[in-house]
Amino acid sequence: LEAALPDVLNTDISELNFKNVVGKLGDIMYKYPFSLPPFYISIIRCLGVLEGLAIQVDPKARIIREAYPYVANRVLTDDSQEELREALRRLIFTTDGHIRWSRLESLLDEAKESTGFDVVLAVDKLVDYVISSEGEELLNDIADQIVIEADSLGHETLIYITEAAGALSIRDEQGAAKALRSLVELLQNNGDKQSEEQEEVQNTPSPATAGISKILNSVTETLPEPTAAMQRTWKLGLLLGTRGASSLAAASNNSNAAANTANTISKFMPLVRKLSQEPRVTKKANEVVARLGERLVSRGLRAAFGLPPPVFDMAESLPNGKM
Repeated sequence: LEAALPDVLNTDISELNFKNVVGKLGDIMYKYPFSLPPFYISIIRCLGVLEGLAIQVDPKARIIREAYPYVANRVLTDDSQEELREALRRLIFTTDGHIRWSRLESLLDEAKESTGFDVVLAVDKLVDYVISSEGEELLNDIADQIVIEADSLGHETLIYITEAAGALSIRDEQGAAKALRSLVELLQNNGDKQSEEQEEVQNTPSPATAGISKILNSVTETLPEPTAAMQRTWKLGLLLGTRGASSLAAASNNSNAAANTANTISKFMPLVRKLSQEPRVTKKANEVVARLGERLVSRGLRAAFGLPPPVFDMAESLPNGKM
């Protein structure tokens, strides 16, 4: 299989050509004594014909790419079939119980495009595995990742704020002239419009709004790029706020963003209570807090004495001497 399907094993799922995959599998089936049920062969033929018709309209059409969000949604949220649970375990867990974070992120990215996807159900399945007897390694992995990401986020955010303050400060005459010119343009555009232009103004942004947007764009260009930890945290927040394609479309019509955020947070509260009632989880949470405190003290002391930032090892000691 590895020799016959190198592109299948190494290519992104959205780029797979179903017809080519089936053709190469057919060569293997003729060479080795495979026995497939008739309905299986019929489904393969139907999918091949469908993709062939789609390619005639759009050469870039891929039936696997279109179906993958639905498949990812079912694998992440459907707990009714043992086959789906086993597929999820094989996809995101290694043989020794460690989680493949990049693959889990990819599944969430794909599943959010599926209608009706609820990220809370996906997280609930992950929580059930964490508190099960098989979830010890996963709990350790999550604790390690929280320590690393929280420490990186705090350190990089502090550096970012310092750099942003320096970038926004006016240090030369050219920067002062640019800021003054933007302010003058904003004030000039605030004049009253003629009555015959009122209909046009109703369909276009007001001069004040346009001027403020120009200043905000200028400020955004001045700010440094967000750090890697900040980008990862932002993406995690987006993934956890995912509610499926149809739900996102409905949410876009609702201007009350604060209510939507509060509603999303409230959906995760039962999961938080479930985790807090598990002794192993509370013990691991205390270890995470202790490790973060040690890192904070180490960074603070080295910064106070003008020493380089510390380099932390994944095998750092915990309060009880275990990872």
